[in-house]
Amino acid sequence: MDDEKKLYPLRFCTLQDDYPWGSETFRLADLGYRDSLVREGWLAGNSIAEVMDTYLDRVVGDNVYEFYGRQFPVCVRQLSVRGRMPLRVHPDDETAAQRYDFLGKEKVWYVLRAGKDARAMAGFRRDTDATAFYTKCLDGSVEELLNVIALHAGQCLHIPAGTPHAAAGDVEILEIAESSPLDFCLCAWGEEVHPDEFDTSLTLVDALDFIDYRRFGASAPAGDRLADLPQLRVERLSLDAPLAYTQSEGASFVLYSCIRGGAIVQLPLAGGQSLDFRLPAGETVLVPAECAEYRLLPGERDTLLLETTVHRTETDPYINPDAEPVLPEDL
Repeated sequence: MDDEKKLYPLRFCTLQDDYPWGSETFRLADLGYRDSLVREGWLAGNSIAEVMDTYLDRVVGDNVYEFYGRQFPVCVRQLSVRGRMPLRVHPDDETAAQRYDFLGKEKVWYVLRAGKDARAMAGFRRDTDATAFYTKCLDGSVEELLNVIALHAGQCLHIPAGTPHAAAGDVEILEIAESSPLDFCLCAWGEEVHPDEFDTSLTLVDALDFIDYRRFGASAPAGDRLADLPQLRVERLSLDAPLAYTQSEGASFVLYSCIRGGAIVQLPLAGGQSLDFRLPAGETVLVPAECAEYRLLPGERDTLLLETTVHRTETDPYINPDAEPVLPEDL
């Protein structure tokens, strides 16, 4: 790779895993066991991890790099559910770093399509405790304790750390989350768990002490700011006219996920020329922080995007940006 060339908007080859309940398709992943490859341009064939190792803060921005180092901080995947996912939970950043040397896994679920019996199970319908939860996970009746939410297209759910959750029915979900492999399998509803879906060392017993057993109160986001967390910020963007962006120094990368329609990311060139990068529905593009100026154009009518950025000003005490990356050998 030539580190003197200017970076450009990157799309990635998808990675799909099939399970008894449906499938998950990674649009962008830097997880070690799943690592997305750049699809086009002079970086084609390089993984996001290799791009991060070479271009560092030029990809993610100074502030994000100071916090996360060479780890690309966001994972985007599409969940196609045709049944009932195993119940799962993820730890917060502090627990994940201290116990497993990973990031936690704050998640945002955006419902792309909801069919028959589409629902999410997220948190508890009333306060409970570890003993009752453990017992019902073992006998497969744990849904009795869970908060069940009917799903519809365009709905957004923030799933905080410590919240047991799953999706069921016929539903398509775009998941935007921290880059972490730490999903613990809590209950498979009496079905066999696919050996590639979970790390077998991340067990129900290991998760019991960081689960939040309080009643879960899901609140709908106000307006188009779908999530505003230290780990990620997600906004819904109806693109009906061209938008011009000028990034400030140290600003974050931007991810655009096209929900419907189509968009064009346009980079200015010398002499009044420009370079266009198309973003069709169902895909995600990474606009590196180095692309300080660009325009976002609607490629089709009724275009809807999700815009994801990271805004961190502090330094993660568990991460040394200059350390060599080490992949987990047990995943």
